[in-house]
Amino acid sequence: IFELFGWRGDRKTQAPAASSAETETVRKIAAALDRLDPERARYIAAFAYILSRVARADLTISDEELGEMERLVGEKGGLPEEQAVMVVQMAKTQSILFGGVENFLVTREFAKIATREQKIALLHCLYGVSAADNSISSAEDTTIRAIADELHLDRSDFIAVKSAYANLLATRNRTEQPE
Repeated sequence: IFELFGWRGDRKTQAPAASSAETETVRKIAAALDRLDPERARYIAAFAYILSRVARADLTISDEELGEMERLVGEKGGLPEEQAVMVVQMAKTQSILFGGVENFLVTREFAKIATREQKIALLHCLYGVSAADNSISSAEDTTIRAIADELHLDRSDFIAVKSAYANLLATRNRTEQPE
């Protein structure tokens, strides 16, 4: 299993293989998209995984979040519904199994292959997935902030995107509700 993640030999003494430019998570999902251009498949795989990362930030992925992820992967990836569903399911499974290990690696890979505009669009999608159940938890918001940092986006970029979803932030909703 360690070879699947780019580790060679004894895991205690070896570092990740330097030649491994992408994570196993991205490779598995991209392989499912084998008819696409490899670079596009890598992009879609990383995009779907990062959506799963945020959806799972509060330790559960709701049906609404799952549906929004499928819609976004289909729309942004230009995939038919059945392929988008497959990619999201694979990303969700990988996130559950290897999230602690892969989260930063996949986001770092996405940062390398995406333009600034694509990174900002991803932030909008992350808030969209988080808001699918009409509330953005503090865990989801914190995870999105970490992702923005990992993507090397400016704080002003993050704040601009977050402000578009301010009315759905769980902390704001609690303070505005009557006691």
